[in-house]
Amino acid sequence: MYARTTTVRGDPRAVEDGVAFARSDLWPAIERMDGCIGMSMLADPETGRCVFTSAWANEDAMRASAGEIGELRRQAAEVLRAETVDIAEWEIAVLHRSRPAGDAACVRATWVDVPAGHVDEMVDAFRMTLLPRLEDLPGFCSVSLLVDRLGSRGVAAVTYEDRAALERTREQGTALREEFSRAMNSTITEVAEFDLAMAHLHVPEMA
Repeated sequence: MYARTTTVRGDPRAVEDGVAFARSDLWPAIERMDGCIGMSMLADPETGRCVFTSAWANEDAMRASAGEIGELRRQAAEVLRAETVDIAEWEIAVLHRSRPAGDAACVRATWVDVPAGHVDEMVDAFRMTLLPRLEDLPGFCSVSLLVDRLGSRGVAAVTYEDRAALERTREQGTALREEFSRAMNSTITEVAEFDLAMAHLHVPEMA
């Protein structure tokens, strides 16, 4: 399964409008596309940064959606008064849910660069060593890992039940990230925290 992320750096004052647009226009349009298996939206109301992720049953479905998605992306960027838009395509390597994410859920996302040729090794280690420890963190709901094999990079998104749980786990999360990064000889390029503004995901368990 595959995913396309669109990162929009918009006006913080327009984030609520962006969330409303995603719910009323974006998701209904994407849901009808062949091979679509879900969509989520992460939002940072303080900076205006939003990440839209569409999930696809296979690479062909993701590629076939590019034209229609492009027009929807333009509309979303306009609503959010975006300064920049970044697009990336990924393979969904891991998805594990312990409990449903409610309306107050928040996400901590970590982007990493992986040594060339070691993406599979990183995915296996993530499943075997890091995932069980993340699952023990208070307020944990779910985790996903997306990888770009050609680019030798990945992004992990850990969802917590609310902002308080996100903040309580910040120190433990940092320690786990750094330990895993050292073991994998990978480089953490960014860590960011978001509200889970919307999630309609029908991706099966992949852990």
